[in-house]
Amino acid sequence: MSNTSTLHRSTPPSGILGLVAREPFVMMALVMLGLVIGSAILASWISSADPLSISPRFRYRLPSSEFLFGSDQFGRDIFSRVLHGGQISLMVGFLSAVLAAFFGTLAGLLAGSFRLIDQILMRVMDGLMAIPNVLLAVAIVSLVGPSLVSIVVAICIPEIPRVARLIRAMVLTLREEPYVFAAVSMSIPRWKILLRHVLPGCVAPLVVQFSYMFASAILSEAVLGFLGVGFPSEIPSWGNVIAEGRTAFQRAPWCILFPGIFLSITVLTVNILGDRLRDLLDPRISASRAR
Repeated sequence: MSNTSTLHRSTPPSGILGLVAREPFVMMALVMLGLVIGSAILASWISSADPLSISPRFRYRLPSSEFLFGSDQFGRDIFSRVLHGGQISLMVGFLSAVLAAFFGTLAGLLAGSFRLIDQILMRVMDGLMAIPNVLLAVAIVSLVGPSLVSIVVAICIPEIPRVARLIRAMVLTLREEPYVFAAVSMSIPRWKILLRHVLPGCVAPLVVQFSYMFASAILSEAVLGFLGVGFPSEIPSWGNVIAEGRTAFQRAPWCILFPGIFLSITVLTVNILGDRLRDLLDPRISASRAR
């Protein structure tokens, strides 16, 4: 009895909780990402300062109890701007990743199931992948004008081909499985086969790809803001705060330092979690580590 209980206690937990228990680094990444997201959501309660309020007499104040992250060239509180900027950057990253995942999955399912659609869609995807992400995003925003919709679309479009190719490859593999042949032999409509039998098998790699797209979209929004083609300068986002602070970097390095830290932490932690999710959801990697 005691041996059985000892064996039961020594059995390591499985799944995501087991991954966190085995790797404290993953727990640290989760905590840091949670703090960044929580600070953005609760920005209005954490900081009472108006991120748009201009006070020239407080310009370039050092980090202190009054200005935790210092102030910029217009006397605006950088701490408040960084927290509220997180709302914009995280929202753009999430919406871009969701739209890219949806349209990329739809394109991949169609391409993997219908040969004629495959030939047309994949050539379109090849053309999109031939254009650098930043150049395509800059061109779209410049033509349409900066807004939440245009920036999300501009960041989303370059990510769609990567998702489409991933899902297409999964569909081509899964459609050869015996249970799919059985469903076809029962004259089940193709769209039901795709939704009930093929799509669930694509969820694991799609979740991993979503995490990478989320981090990439946040970084792309910052790049657009830094290049001056993102949101208007009065709207705080991490890219805009960094772009406005670059002219005064030598005099007030904190104008770039703190938004850069928040941006780096977010992208780094999301990439770490995505990499560990890949290890967890890929049975080949999990089996090799178990051995």
